[in-house]
Amino acid sequence: MERDFEGRAALVTGAARGLGRAVAETLAARGAALFLVDVLGDRLAETAAELTSTGARVETLATDLTRRENCVAAVDKAVAALGRLDTLCNAAAIVRFHHVTDVSQQEWEQLLAINLSAPFYLSQAAIPHLLKTHGSIVNVASQAALIGTAYIAPYAATKAALVNMTRSMAMEYMHQPIRINAVAPGTMSTEISQGVVRPADMDLALVQRYSGMRPPADPQDVAELIVFVASDRARAIHGACLTADNGVTAG
Repeated sequence: MERDFEGRAALVTGAARGLGRAVAETLAARGAALFLVDVLGDRLAETAAELTSTGARVETLATDLTRRENCVAAVDKAVAALGRLDTLCNAAAIVRFHHVTDVSQQEWEQLLAINLSAPFYLSQAAIPHLLKTHGSIVNVASQAALIGTAYIAPYAATKAALVNMTRSMAMEYMHQPIRINAVAPGTMSTEISQGVVRPADMDLALVQRYSGMRPPADPQDVAELIVFVASDRARAIHGACLTADNGVTAG
């Protein structure tokens, strides 16, 4: 495998499991030094131990990204530990299923905090460092940002906002040496929805409309796209949202 991230440093959120972990594994295989962030400290330590055993340089931070000061601290600690920052991948996210009328204020604000505010605050803190290294940001959106999806309106709203936030940031930095993009996965074989309660009377026909006709994607396949977008091989990609949804949003 080409080690095109040799000498570079990446901060990946949501790295304890699922897509974030797959991104960390892919970056490590390509030579990146890693600063991994997640609220799940034990799982994060397992990820770090596995990657360290392969020879990767890995630093970790178990923290709650719902707070702005924790997001800023994560970037500061990443730069202090690794000496630079070349890539920020905002993969941390949560999903909840509700009827619209059942969403509590606490649930709404938690989804906004993790899925939208955290990527903003992390990007805000990271951009000065990424300008120095001509680096990149990759925000993990969702197919739910691009089509109407029943029972996950708050999640879909955060991901749609994340896509336009990505595009707007990209426009603001059009003449600066940084690239800012998003990748929108579809259903994947991850743990993100494990333990999530679904409405008992959920209309499965509505859910099947955005479940897709193909099996869920392997997170490693989506991670490959994210790492490509973050790499110099994607120099012409800026302000884009690339889908990896097995054709769900195609029609």
